[in-house]
Amino acid sequence: MSALFSVKDSIILISGATGVLGSQITQHLASEGSQVIILGRNPNKVKELVTSITSNGGKASPLIADVTNKDALQSAAQQVEKEFGKIDVLINAAGGNMPGAIVTPDQKITDLEIEEVKKVMELNYLGTLLPIQVFTPLLLNNPAASIINISSMAASRPLTRVMGYASAKAAIDNLTKWLSVEFCQKYGTQYRVNAIAPGFFLTEQNRALLTEEDGSLTARGNQIISHTPMDRFGDPEDLFGAVSFLCSNASKFVTGTIIPVDGGFSAYSGV
Repeated sequence: MSALFSVKDSIILISGATGVLGSQITQHLASEGSQVIILGRNPNKVKELVTSITSNGGKASPLIADVTNKDALQSAAQQVEKEFGKIDVLINAAGGNMPGAIVTPDQKITDLEIEEVKKVMELNYLGTLLPIQVFTPLLLNNPAASIINISSMAASRPLTRVMGYASAKAAIDNLTKWLSVEFCQKYGTQYRVNAIAPGFFLTEQNRALLTEEDGSLTARGNQIISHTPMDRFGDPEDLFGAVSFLCSNASKFVTGTIIPVDGGFSAYSGV
């Protein structure tokens, strides 16, 4: 059974690998024996993560590129081809939000900053589509490669405030399903495209929104926990099982799925 879920010696490229959740996923895969390729736009952060992994006996290589810049990605792909010749798994973890793409309770839809919405769509959607487009030839050098996109609970259960981000992640769900069919029909039935939809994970980016200075929950934090049957926020390690499953042969008949890792949030109607 352990061999079925093994990611040992898999060549896994992770975009957004230096982010809050991306870095934890990357370190987990490296600890399981994968060769991780860390794609990021900040050379210092990439170097720091590579050093952290290699100093603990893991295998990690740096790759510098902006996921919204196709030319930069193509140069990065040439590096990967020269060093490894293929990719076994592509994880698209780059993403994020911007203040101007949010509608707060005291704002209206007319207050949205459209340029900021465009940036959110570009980062989350094009920042997933472009790496897939550029790295597909390297994925096809493996007869059974896997693509894992990162969606969100905001995609299927639109949340108040985060309008731009929710729209972008909904597009990721659609892209994932579309590509799962495209890859099977065009390249072979052994290729898989899936996504993971994290629930609410407490990070430095959202801590002020969900918790008070004393650690107690804000009104929004309480709303979330009251709609999460497991009665807590997620921890980064809660994603490891789903990631390893989709990276490994254990998911060889799984494609076009959006796997929620949300403590039951998506299953609860509130009553």
